[in-house]
Amino acid sequence: MTKIAVCYFTKEILQMNKSIDYSLHPSLLSASEMTKIALVTALYVTLTSLLAVVSFGAIQLRLSEMFNYLALYNRRYVIAVTMGVLIVNFMSPTWVLDVPIGTAATLLVLLLCRFLTRRIKHDIVKIVMTALVFSFSMFTVAAQLVILFDLPFFYTWLTTALGELLSMTIGGMMVYFLSQKIDLTK
Repeated sequence: MTKIAVCYFTKEILQMNKSIDYSLHPSLLSASEMTKIALVTALYVTLTSLLAVVSFGAIQLRLSEMFNYLALYNRRYVIAVTMGVLIVNFMSPTWVLDVPIGTAATLLVLLLCRFLTRRIKHDIVKIVMTALVFSFSMFTVAAQLVILFDLPFFYTWLTTALGELLSMTIGGMMVYFLSQKIDLTK
C-alpha cells in the first residue's frame, strides 16, 4: 500500500505541472491558473485571519478548511490551500512548528485525500471521507501543542479533531452546494 501511495503522490505532483497551461512562457503559469490559485490562497488566509480567535489553539474552528475540498476537484487547489496554510500559519502562536509541520501535513493530507477518493464517483462520499481524514490528521496539531504548551495529547487531539470535523462538515455542505451550481473542475 505504501509503495502505491508514494507512486500516486509522485504522479500527482508531476501531473500538476502537466495540467498547467504554459501558453505565455514555458516556465510561467497561465494568468488564469495563477489567478485561481491566488484567489483561493487569499480567501484561505483572509477567512482564517478574520476568525483568528478560533482558528488557532487546542480548540479551533478554522472555517477556511472548506477550501480543502477544492483539491478534490482540481489539482491546482492543492497548491492554493497549501500556500494559504503556509502564509496563515505565521500568525499561529505555534508558528515555529506550525509553518513547517502544518504546511507539510496539509500538502500530504490533500494528496492522500485525492488518492483515496480518486475512484469514488459520488461527491458526498468524497466529502465525508475527506472530512474524516483531515480530522484524524489533527494529531499533528495536537503534537505541536503538546511540545510547545505541555498540553495533554489525546485530549488536545480530540478537541482539535472535533473542531476540524465541525469546520469540514460546514465547509463540505457549502462546497457541495456550490459544486452543484459551478463546475469546480475548471
